[in-house]
Amino acid sequence: MAEMGVHNFDRALSHSARSIVYRVNEFVHVCAMYLGIAALVTIVACAVVPSMRVQFNQLYTSIVQALRPEVMRVDAQGQIIWPDESVVESAQQEQVPTDMAEQELRKVSTYQGYMRALRASVAGEPIDGATPAQVQALRSYIARKYKVAHNVTGALIYMAFQVGKEKNLDPQLILAVIAIESRYNPYAESHVGAQGLMQVMTRVHRAKFENYLEGTLAVLNPEANIRVGAQILSDCIRRRGSIEGGLACYVGATGPGDGGYGAKVLAERRRIALASGIPTRRSG
Repeated sequence: MAEMGVHNFDRALSHSARSIVYRVNEFVHVCAMYLGIAALVTIVACAVVPSMRVQFNQLYTSIVQALRPEVMRVDAQGQIIWPDESVVESAQQEQVPTDMAEQELRKVSTYQGYMRALRASVAGEPIDGATPAQVQALRSYIARKYKVAHNVTGALIYMAFQVGKEKNLDPQLILAVIAIESRYNPYAESHVGAQGLMQVMTRVHRAKFENYLEGTLAVLNPEANIRVGAQILSDCIRRRGSIEGGLACYVGATGPGDGGYGAKVLAERRRIALASGIPTRRSG
């Protein structure tokens, strides 16, 4: 009887051992199968993904090359690179046999001027005619009121002071005109087709964009728009003999009134001057 019990125990133990071995073998088999699938997927990915990446980069580079402005170039990785001023200047100094080609080389890009102003803003370069504290106060006022990026606001202020000095205009008058005309939106467009920060009519002032590589499309660039708008405003003030008359001319008023446009601009100039602490200047 005891021998039979021992025999049954051995049989049960053997059966359990075989069952365990079977399950272990099954587990190993499943693991091997999944490892094989993973290895196959890895091999296929290594073979396919690089070619897809190369094709995507080639497509991207082709699109950028087709759409980029002439002033920019694209490096081997397809990254857009702004040209150094020395490169642009050397290109402009190259001798080309035709007069038309020479005129094209003498043209400038609005991107170059705007990026120079933006770099000056980021670097905190001083502005002639205002202290750093005054510039900071002016930046804060415009950025907060019109919801403009801080560095971009600095670039616009930098350009307004630079152009104002060139055109003998109060830079805060330029900034006030921008505020009333577009609320600092460089892509604003009116129902009559006036565009950009100072709402310039390109169909009327087409000739003023001839020196830009982008032509009249430069109206949407802050640097070109401020330069052309300031030139129009300066001409209007000189023609009418006063800032009030010049503003009426700028807005296109032909009668005795300008619909309150001049008063709005001058009121905003006073607010800008009060916020910045920079005295207003005589324009003309």
